Amino acid sequence: MSFLVLVLAVSAACCLGFGYVLQQNAAQKAPLGDFLSFRLLLDLMRVPRWLGGIGLMVAGMALGAVALGQGEVSLVEPLLATNLLFALALSRRQTRQPLGRQGWAGLALLAGGVSVFIVAGQPRGGTAVTDPVRHWLIIGVMVGLALLLTGYAKRSRLSSAPVLLALAAGLLYGLQDALTRVSGERFSAGGFAELLTGWQPYAVLALGVTGLVLVQSAFETASLRMSLPALTAAQPLAGIACGIGFLGDRLQTDPGALVWEAAGLAAVVVGIALLGCHPAMPSGTAKPERVRDLQPS
Repeated sequence: MSFLVLVLAVSAACCLGFGYVLQQNAAQKAPLGDFLSFRLLLDLMRVPRWLGGIGLMVAGMALGAVALGQGEVSLVEPLLATNLLFALALSRRQTRQPLGRQGWAGLALLAGGVSVFIVAGQPRGGTAVTDPVRHWLIIGVMVGLALLLTGYAKRSRLSSAPVLLALAAGLLYGLQDALTRVSGERFSAGGFAELLTGWQPYAVLALGVTGLVLVQSAFETASLRMSLPALTAAQPLAGIACGIGFLGDRLQTDPGALVWEAAGLAAVVVGIALLGCHPAMPSGTAKPERVRDLQPS
């Protein structure tokens, strides 16, 4: 693994984690009438804390894009999942809660799971799949699942809507990361002329804005501990699926390696869940009128 990719990916995770906390601090005060609407972004643009969080998020995405240009999606995505550690660090500073056994266990599982997956899988590049059917099938599955989750979130109660929206956003962000890698390759091959004549950069922009609306709606309606773990878990899984599915990323496939890879990913998910439920993560409470407004009529 390249040391440069490691530094870039962890730096991106740091910016993303801090940015998510600042965004949620601001989004939870937004009017619920903007739920799942682009008006939500317009309202939040007037909040300095949210703009600071977006600035950090953009910086994290830029660093992540550079990391994706230097390394495989299957390598970078697990490292980006450590953004939850940095979110917890900032939240812990705000709440002054000690880590305790739960926090340390979650930290160990997340960090250890990432390490085990990378060591066992040894992600490496390969030849991108040229079959358009397979390419669009994977994209369709990701977008279709995100649409189903979002549709159900609109009809569900407040307790489940934030998790569903965060999962949907994670799927879109994982797909966005994969298409960012493709866009970078097009730019390297032919500069802006090659980049702008493809559909990928426009899809990256559309996925980013849509994912942002979903994330802010999730942040708006519930605590960070309900939304961020789902987002953090879904994004690397979707990115790895795209990387292996159509970008040509390769992992070790002997039985022993597959067992350790699966164990590493499972440890990452469990660690994310433990950290997300940690008392240091902002809990917040929804107003009664918010609960009524989000319930199906």
